[in-house]
Amino acid sequence: MIDYRQDFRRPAGIRALLSAIERQLAAMPTPSRPWQLMEICGGHTHAIFRHGLDRLLPDCIEFLHGPGCPVCVLPVEIIDQAVSLARRPDVILCSYGDALRVPGSQGSLLAARAAGADVRVIYAPLDLLALARRHPNAKVVLLAIGFETTTPATAALLEVARAQGIDNLRVLVHHLMMGPPLRALLADGGCRVDGFIGPGHVSLVTGQAPFDFIPREFGLPVVISGFEPTDLLASVLMLLRQLAQGRAEVSIQYRRAATEAGNRAAQALIQRVFEPAPSTAWRGLGELPGSGWQLNPAYAAFDARALLGGGAGPAAPPPAGCGCDAVLKGQIKPADCPLFGRACRPASPVGALMVSAEGACAAWYHYRHEERQDG
Repeated sequence: MIDYRQDFRRPAGIRALLSAIERQLAAMPTPSRPWQLMEICGGHTHAIFRHGLDRLLPDCIEFLHGPGCPVCVLPVEIIDQAVSLARRPDVILCSYGDALRVPGSQGSLLAARAAGADVRVIYAPLDLLALARRHPNAKVVLLAIGFETTTPATAALLEVARAQGIDNLRVLVHHLMMGPPLRALLADGGCRVDGFIGPGHVSLVTGQAPFDFIPREFGLPVVISGFEPTDLLASVLMLLRQLAQGRAEVSIQYRRAATEAGNRAAQALIQRVFEPAPSTAWRGLGELPGSGWQLNPAYAAFDARALLGGGAGPAAPPPAGCGCDAVLKGQIKPADCPLFGRACRPASPVGALMVSAEGACAAWYHYRHEERQDG
């Protein structure tokens, strides 16, 4: 099998882009502080650390890590609801792998499974159809998380289940929109951002529309990027060119996959099954209005929250000393958190950013060994 990713990792291409970035910086006034570029997607965060891109670039360019990892922004109350459902003897709880380890106030789904709950890892939501047929006396529940990248798959699952009359399937929905948290960060003013590296995978579905407000209302450039080293370096160069020319617009570097309009069929599928929720909880960001999806009335029978009765109880506050909130907002680096590398490690995470392989804290732990506090 040919690995086409190598075309985007060739040293010659990387050196050429680094030289172009240096020439562009030389033509710009020396900044009083580093140019701060926020990558939104957890996949970008992981790629930056894995390939050492932050260390290849000049010191006057700094990456900030934004709230683009869906596991990282799972609030405690959603984990608590999932754990409460999993503990029911008539429930089979299904989830993507990383979410099993996210801690809630009642422990994690992984701990619930160790205690006897039927918790299963799935790779595609449509796998639940066969599972629901094999277990007609159980409630098969999907912890449905993610941004617009994964929302269409959940919608497709529910359309098929409804058409086929599968009535023992439920979803606990925490599907999110990418635009509102960025608006909240910019309106808050707690971190300074000069430009955004936009999420390629989300943009395959949404197109550029969710990011149009950033240049229009805040005067900042956005470049929608792919995930390989040359993609990210090219996106940095595109951002610097906009900054040098005093432009602010949404540009697409990831042209081999993303378009301005996105995937119209996937967008229509989301609209058939979901509607915007009045407010949605985010770990580290609180309640954000209009930032997530809920089932529309035609699919209300699939809502797993109806199984909770009185609910899972009040959400617990973040663990003492946990800096996930500030990392998500670009206010501190992971190594600045007092728990990083001490109480909080991948094998025993305190915060969600250490759980996910795409979380900023996990990436720092694995690829910045000298900044760990555990030696």
